Amino acid sequence: MTDSAAAGVSPERPEPDERPSFDERLWVPWWGWPLPLVAAVLLAAEVHMGYPGVRAWLPYLVTVPLVVLVMVLAGRSRVRVAGGELWVGDAHVPLRFVDEVEVVGAKDKRRAMGPDLDPAAFVVHRPWVAPAVRVYLRNPVDPTPYWLFSVRSAERLACVLAAGAPPSPESR
Repeated sequence: MTDSAAAGVSPERPEPDERPSFDERLWVPWWGWPLPLVAAVLLAAEVHMGYPGVRAWLPYLVTVPLVVLVMVLAGRSRVRVAGGELWVGDAHVPLRFVDEVEVVGAKDKRRAMGPDLDPAAFVVHRPWVAPAVRVYLRNPVDPTPYWLFSVRSAERLACVLAAGAPPSPESR
């Protein structure tokens, strides 16, 4: 992960009045919710069958909201470009350190996340989001070679990053 102290940036998020040039939240889609909710209800029903009284409805009161909380937290990751920085979750890197941007399609994502993955890479993977973006970095003090993260609008993000990042010294 990019160390904000090494990159020379403050750990604060961009100002709320700054309009991001790209902003996407990686919510869990509707089809990802039924199975965990059914599992929570079945678990609560299993406990309910064995006990009368308060212990009959208490498992429903605990498991269903817990599953909803887990699903909301699983989908709270956000990808945005604002204030001259790329933000993925809580991690951020200034656009001046962005070197090359590669869109990884749904078919190539398995290879990018498996045999081609560098162990030092920063990865944010959401299995319900098919495409991904690989952003190569050129920060000499950061050991992270690239960021690989899921994003639904990968082509649009690649265009925003290409427009917002200064040209690399090799291309001058």
